[in-house]
Amino acid sequence: ALYPLSVVLIERVFFNSKKINPITLIGLLLGITGVAFIFYEKLNVVANDKMFFGLGLSIFAMLSWSLGTVFIARNKTNINPYYGIGWQMLVSSVILFLISLISKQTIPLSGITWSAWIVIFYLVVFGSIISFIAFIHSMKGLPPSISSLYAYANPIVAIVLGALILHEELTVSMIWGTMVTLSGVFLVNYSVRKDQQKIIVESEL
Repeated sequence: ALYPLSVVLIERVFFNSKKINPITLIGLLLGITGVAFIFYEKLNVVANDKMFFGLGLSIFAMLSWSLGTVFIARNKTNINPYYGIGWQMLVSSVILFLISLISKQTIPLSGITWSAWIVIFYLVVFGSIISFIAFIHSMKGLPPSISSLYAYANPIVAIVLGALILHEELTVSMIWGTMVTLSGVFLVNYSVRKDQQKIIVESEL
């Protein structure tokens, strides 16, 4: 949930981008608040070293992804999306394979059920290939502050599919969180488009 805000702040602080529009900032904060509403009922964790280590890894991953987003946006004409995805998948698969070997969390291929293979196929095709191609193409055609908003849509899609397919509980807080999140997405999109229209008008004048 911090990812879209992180992208905007990195552009502003490290790349001397234009000042953050107040409406954009409000929209980003609403997005974070909405995601918090969606998940707060499920937060039942006990603070310990493992939790803080996992939290640190999550923050590091979020910052790394934010830097990658800004890099792609600033080098959009030089990036082949298929080439970039191929390298990303290759490197990450090797790293994950090594981690699984070291931690001894491997299972034989015969131990994977057909339902698991179907899930793996879905994640490979839709969760990796198609989604990453769409992400990189959106980065080449949209401002980073807009492209990063998918991070707010993911939880909404997850809870809707969970309710429809797995009959998971859809609570009032989740519905409120969804509404707040979508309001934040609308405000960010509105503010960015408004800034673009202002730039076009000023250039014409």
